[in-house]
Amino acid sequence: MLDALEVFTTVVTGVMVGVEFSVAFVMNPIFNALPQDSGQLGRAHGGRMLGAVMPFWYIGSLVLVAVRAVAGRHHHGAGLVVTAGALLILSVIMSILLLVPINNQSKTWTPENRPEDWKEQTNRWDRYHYIRVAVITAAFALLAAALT
Repeated sequence: MLDALEVFTTVVTGVMVGVEFSVAFVMNPIFNALPQDSGQLGRAHGGRMLGAVMPFWYIGSLVLVAVRAVAGRHHHGAGLVVTAGALLILSVIMSILLLVPINNQSKTWTPENRPEDWKEQTNRWDRYHYIRVAVITAAFALLAAALT
């Protein structure tokens, strides 16, 4: 049973990391290269879509890691799992304090109502997101290492 929990937790967290990696290094560069206001509209739509799903995915991954840490506390790799959990907690805190406030504003922007500093706010979100991607990637790597 523990083996199934370990694999499920690692896969769920890994897919979340893949989505966030894709946002940072695939989707946002594509949006930035689109003509006129298309990129900003694409980011707003992505913010609405992913903003509705990602909180559950982040908290779900954190809960799975916590359950895995408790269930496997006497097994090999327990320290790696606890450290991965701490990194996921950090990512949730970063999200709530830094990324969600910007996302909540930007997902409502249109070319007609966006603030003058919308590009600066978007760039700030991107910088915070790169850091968050690094944090959750490290958490995923620790979870994968704990499987060995």
